[in-house]
Amino acid sequence: MAAPVLSAPDDEELVSTPSALRRFLRGLPGVDQVGCEARAATLASRSIKTTAKAQALDLAVSMIDLTTLEGQDTTGKVRALCAKAQRPDPTDPSCPSVAAVCVYPDLVSAARTALGNSGVAVASVATAFPSGRAALEVKLRDTADAIAAGATEIDMVIDRGAFLSGDFTKVHEEIAAVRAACATSDGQAAAHLKVILETGELMTYDNVRRASWLAMLAGADFIKTSTGKVQPAATLPVTLVMLEAVRDFADATGRQVGVKAAGGISTAKDAIRYLVMVNETVGDDWLTPHLFRFGASRLLNDLLMQRSKLATGRYAGHDYFTLD
Repeated sequence: MAAPVLSAPDDEELVSTPSALRRFLRGLPGVDQVGCEARAATLASRSIKTTAKAQALDLAVSMIDLTTLEGQDTTGKVRALCAKAQRPDPTDPSCPSVAAVCVYPDLVSAARTALGNSGVAVASVATAFPSGRAALEVKLRDTADAIAAGATEIDMVIDRGAFLSGDFTKVHEEIAAVRAACATSDGQAAAHLKVILETGELMTYDNVRRASWLAMLAGADFIKTSTGKVQPAATLPVTLVMLEAVRDFADATGRQVGVKAAGGISTAKDAIRYLVMVNETVGDDWLTPHLFRFGASRLLNDLLMQRSKLATGRYAGHDYFTLD
């Protein structure tokens, strides 16, 4: 069943009343759980070799948001992470840099200084990450502080309690308000907005589809699976539902929204499975860091080890690459 057609991503009639928004979201086609999981398993069984694998490894590196989101984070740790983000393998200048470094708002300035004009973006979690349990004024200040410090991407979390209670209007209004806070005075984007659904708390694939559409209707540039603080985090079936949502949204509105799979993706084999799914579900338009990302801290090292194996025929030692 095709998704309902909208005239624009912020269709005024659609979001004019809570009942209209609720009616639309609950009217979205249900997800066939068995079919979704079977499709994800089939795509995960695909295998790519040699040149295609080398290209996939480099593409995956370029799509990483290299992340550190721990209470023990320090300025020194962030500087080291930024150095690795720019030159993941110092011995191989052909290795691409990652897409972004993602940190807490108070460490954005350190990341911005360390990255300079490298082209690696500075992403920051905001809006009372990871719970999202704060007043809207606090969330907007959190966002504004991160942008003022130099963040060019904001990863916000939705209020899952409001969503699960059926208060879709509150969630829509908060995302739209953060979207507005990410814009300059003339309406241009000062920062891209990634909206974290925290799919591990949404309970059903139907809810994942609804939350995906809700975030996109409110102006998200990306929809993101998880904070990485809740299990399960990213999974192939959940990501498949989100990819189908962005595909249907693009068909309906003409606007392309990215997807970020975050949490628990730590091997090159898993990353390639996600890339296959992206290609098969939304097409190669999305095979770019502008429209697909991995949120990860451990994935990069395995990708580098696999690149080294393809180049030399043997695996590098465990201490060959820096630990993050």
